[in-house]
Amino acid sequence: MFAKTASIEQLKSLSKNTIADHLGIEFTEIGVDYVKAKMPVDKRTHQPFGILHGGASVVLAETLGSIASYLSLADSDERHAVGLEINANHLRPVKEGFVYGVVSPIHLGRTTHIWDIRITNELDKLVCISRLTVAIVNVNR
Repeated sequence: MFAKTASIEQLKSLSKNTIADHLGIEFTEIGVDYVKAKMPVDKRTHQPFGILHGGASVVLAETLGSIASYLSLADSDERHAVGLEINANHLRPVKEGFVYGVVSPIHLGRTTHIWDIRITNELDKLVCISRLTVAIVNVNR
């Protein structure tokens, strides 16, 4: 499904000095039609009451979807993938450890991509379900 191949190291270098890097998001696996990553639940990602901030989950979801769109574009020198809309349902709190996200395609069109992102805790229980719509735009716009 992906138009280009990338290694975990290449994805890591794309994230250097970004919000994903700041929050400690690490890519862990690239499959035929999915990408996985993990994110720590710690002082960087907590809300004031000591649980995972919903916004941090959304950052993980958008990071995964954006990278998946990037990998899906054969002509990423001419077209870029940019977030258009994201929603998230937060299902259970997490106090510490890691959360794990996996992104899979719902729709891959010429001008939009829609992604399903599932975030789970260390016990593989669902923490957040997110859907990301990505616009595919020309670089020279």
